Formats: sequence, structure tokens, C-alpha cells
Amino acid sequence: MRVKVLSRNPDDYIRETKQDLQRVPRNYDPALHPFEVPREYMRALNATKLERVFAKPFLASLDGHRDGVNCMAKHPQSLSTVLSGACDGEVKIWNLTKRECIRTLQAHEGFVRGICTRFCGTSFFTVGDDKTVKHWKMDGPGYGGEEEPLHTILGKTVYTGIDHHWKEPVFATCGHQVDIWDEQRTSPICSLTWGVDSISSVKFNPVETYLLGSCASDRNIVLYDMRQSTPLKKVILDMRTNTLCWNPMEAFIFTSANEDHNLYTFDMRFLESPVMIHIDHVSAVLDVDYSPTGKEFVSASFDKSIRIFPVDKGRSREVYHTKRMQHVITVKWTYDNKYILCGSDEMNIRLWKANASEKLGVLVPRERAAMNYNQKLKEKFQHHPQIKRIARHRHLPKAIYSQAKELRIMREARRRKELNRRKHSKPGSSPFVSEKKKHIVAVVK
Repeated sequence: MRVKVLSRNPDDYIRETKQDLQRVPRNYDPALHPFEVPREYMRALNATKLERVFAKPFLASLDGHRDGVNCMAKHPQSLSTVLSGACDGEVKIWNLTKRECIRTLQAHEGFVRGICTRFCGTSFFTVGDDKTVKHWKMDGPGYGGEEEPLHTILGKTVYTGIDHHWKEPVFATCGHQVDIWDEQRTSPICSLTWGVDSISSVKFNPVETYLLGSCASDRNIVLYDMRQSTPLKKVILDMRTNTLCWNPMEAFIFTSANEDHNLYTFDMRFLESPVMIHIDHVSAVLDVDYSPTGKEFVSASFDKSIRIFPVDKGRSREVYHTKRMQHVITVKWTYDNKYILCGSDEMNIRLWKANASEKLGVLVPRERAAMNYNQKLKEKFQHHPQIKRIARHRHLPKAIYSQAKELRIMREARRRKELNRRKHSKPGSSPFVSEKKKHIVAVVK
């Protein structure tokens, strides 16, 4: 009689110590796993639910200002350093690691209208209501020394914004015109103007560093080239644009924050219509800043919330708000793509996670593998109704919810009215105008 004996090597399945993981043999033959899709669907559903359970984006509040926070700037070399300017003329430098203020200086009389750091991070510039541009050292004075600026430039009018060139010792200010300055001179290299109204914001392009964009109160966005003495082109919108931000990865793309509750992403080569309209806010959008990857941006609004938008989507993927947060005036996305900072009317700077459910700290390999597996499952089943509903759901303050509902009804009424007008008018007398082109009044070159 022949007896078949199972012969196994104990090293293949016995643990050496109690801390070792149990080795589980797995046969990947699909014929042996007939219920793989239902099982994966349940895992994706649970992963989506857990993501919403662990979505706790708020990290810290940096308080110390005695007036509303009006502007902020990131340090180009240090992730843990951020600068903020308030409505009482005070500038503070913060250490985000310790979550405390490391330096305070009285920079201006009245509002600090703008603040920007030099590209090497050794100094920074501020402009204020007292018609001055001041250049400060990043490091504080020695023991017993007084806080004095390195240089002070006295202008003829109030400066409303400032931005520094990304590679050269040149900066731009805006007020009744755009002035380009050399750091070593007390008069501008050149002045650029197109129109007569005041300009609220000016930004250098991080890729094509000679390009600038500005927003004025006569509803236009003007593009300039530093190498020319005249502006390039401008686009006029229905309502005023408060600020704009260039995409750090794509030289031609910029996003503008508008008074009509929307954000418009433009390609500067084709200004006749925006690439995308982002429509979730219910009040004027006051600030916008891109993530370092260029795939998303964050916006701050008068409706007391901040939203994160994918650059190619019209709807926000995330909305952040707290009970005490008032009108959000300024917002920044940190260079490590992990955190968002916002400054608001009630004198606080808030620190948020860019990904609400992300676990901070070091992940062990098993945790990282499980996280990546769950992410792939959520992407695979993202269009299933149940998973889509859970992933999309957000709790909103009652004021924002009711206002969003009202705006939705108004938009639907306008659309219905347009359809009826086209339906009951002569062919060709009421042409169809796409939603993207409706908000553009004119493009001037």
C-alpha cells in the first residue's frame, strides 16, 4: 500500500518570533475568487466612510494679532516660517512648528496692504496705508537694538499690493499704477498703466518670471511683460476681480477671484473665454493660492469659509469653516503641499490640513500599503451612487446652505428664461452664448 505524505518546509509558514506576521498563502487564480468585486466594493464603501469619520482638518489657531489679518507671505526657504500683516500696521513672523510668534514689529500706520519675501528669504517688503514701501531684515535686531527697516521708500499715493520677482532683486507695487522697482533705487525703473482706476493686486509669474498680472477696480485683469514699456493685453469681466494667482507648473494658466462669487481659470493666450469656472462660493471671493503641484488651489471668501478646488473641476472637493471664523481675507498653501493657512477678520490665523483625513506623522509600511490600497479602491468605485454620495457630503453652516440653495434657484430660473426666449424668438435673433463667455465683457490687446 502506497501512502502519500504532505512534505512542507516549516520555515515557510512558522513564525520565528511572536512579533512576526503570520504568513498566509494566497492563490491569485481568479477562478477561485468569484466574489472579488462585491468584496472590493464593500471595502471601498468602508474606506470612504472611514475617510469621512477621520476628516478632522483643523490643526491650530495662531492668535496674537490685535486687528484683522489682512495679508500673509510664505518664507521661500523655511517651511515652518510664515509672515502676516494686520489692519493695525503690525507684522508678525510665526514659527509653525512651535505654533508661536517669534517676532513682532510695527511696520506701518494704518493697514498693512501687502507683504512679500525676497527670493532668497533673507529679507521681506511691506506696503501700507502710510504711502511707504519698507524693506526689513528677516532676522530680528540684536539685544537692545530697535526694529528699523533697511530702506524706506515714500510714494505719492497709497500702495495696495506688492510682489517680488522670483529670481532677481526686483519687486512690483500697485496702486494707481504698476511700478517696477530695483531694490537699490528709490525711484521705479518703469511704471505701467492701462486705465485710470486703482489696482488692487499684482503678481509675478513663477515660471515665465518677466510676466506680471494685475487686477483693477474697473473690472479688468491686465497682463504685462517687464521687458516692454507697455501692457500686453487685458480682459474685462462682469464684476471686479479681487486678486489672481499664477499656476506654478503651467506658465500660461492663472486663476482670478471675483466679486460675483466665482473663480475663473484663464489661459493667458486665449482670454476670450475662461478654461473653467469654479462656482461653489456664495459670496465675494477675496483671495486664492495654488498648491505647489499646480493641480489644486484654495480660495478664501467673504462667506466665512475656504474651499479647495481641483484646477480642472467646477466644484470644490472640500470646504473648511468654524463657528468663530469670520470673513476670510487671505489664504496660503504651504510649499510642502500638506497645510493651508488662512487669516480672517477676527484676528486669527488658522492652520488646516490640505487633505482633511490624512494621518500626520510617520507611517509604518503596512499602514502606507493599506492606505494606498484603500485609495485605489475608492478611485475604482468612485462613480457608484452610494460611495459618491458619502464622499461628496459636507456639513455646511445654515447661512451658506440656505444661500447656496437660493443661488441654485436663481441660476435655474435664468437658464429657463433663456431657453424660453430662444424658443419663442425668430431663428438667429437670440443666439446661444456659452456659460463661459457670458461673464467676459471684452478682451483688449
